[in-house]
Amino acid sequence: MDEIAAALGDGARWRIVELLAERPRSVGELAELTGLRQPQTTKHLQTLARAGLVTVFPLGQRRVYALEAAPLTGLERALRLLVETVEANADERDVVERYRAAIDAETAVAERDRWADGRAFTFDRTLAAPREVVWRHWVEADLLGSWLAPPSMTITDCALEPRPGGRAVLDYRDPEGRRYRSAGKVGAATEPGHLAFDLAVLDESGAVSFTGHYDLTLDPVRDGTRLRLGLTITDTSVEAVPYIAGIGTGWGQVLDNLAARIGGTATKEAQS
Repeated sequence: MDEIAAALGDGARWRIVELLAERPRSVGELAELTGLRQPQTTKHLQTLARAGLVTVFPLGQRRVYALEAAPLTGLERALRLLVETVEANADERDVVERYRAAIDAETAVAERDRWADGRAFTFDRTLAAPREVVWRHWVEADLLGSWLAPPSMTITDCALEPRPGGRAVLDYRDPEGRRYRSAGKVGAATEPGHLAFDLAVLDESGAVSFTGHYDLTLDPVRDGTRLRLGLTITDTSVEAVPYIAGIGTGWGQVLDNLAARIGGTATKEAQS
């Protein structure tokens, strides 16, 4: 398939294929119709032949080339599958588009430090698991690391130690090797129903971009556990725009990760 795609990726060869789709033709005829010299036309036909796209028929002193439909049918199936995959994952593209729009919107209002202080977010999920299980996924580092990273990111360190003054940290890196760091501490912890913690998002120099104040409650419900995560931000710098713009989408994605891991559905997601 790679060889077929490469062979068809040249404009002159594509024109030759279009002409051969109508009927078999000789090198001379193809050269005349494409405006190429015969040696060039022959080289293009050789490339198409190596990819299995054309067959040559010696007819006395003439050589006539014919197009083979089977490789094109295979390419058609591959392209159809590709289109279906794109359509099935349209939400992923929507996430990127919404994030880009959010960055533009936040940039327009981020004129000075503390521009977003006091902004609050609320996320809700109903999870099909006992709250003791959900609690463990927040306070045990291995389980926390299994769902907390956004798509394409890799967690390098994470912890929420469930005691006042406990360590709160989230470090991860992207595929290009850039590091993203957050650090803070736990303010309150009541197993298995309540966890309050702060996380300051740090820039490359270690300065605070903004601080998130989180309040997590886990309540038993008929179908499992209702998770409610409140977030209020302070200490926002002008440079925090990409982080602030991504809060809604980012937390929505990682909580979806958690729901997928232990079972559950999104009930609502609010921002104020």
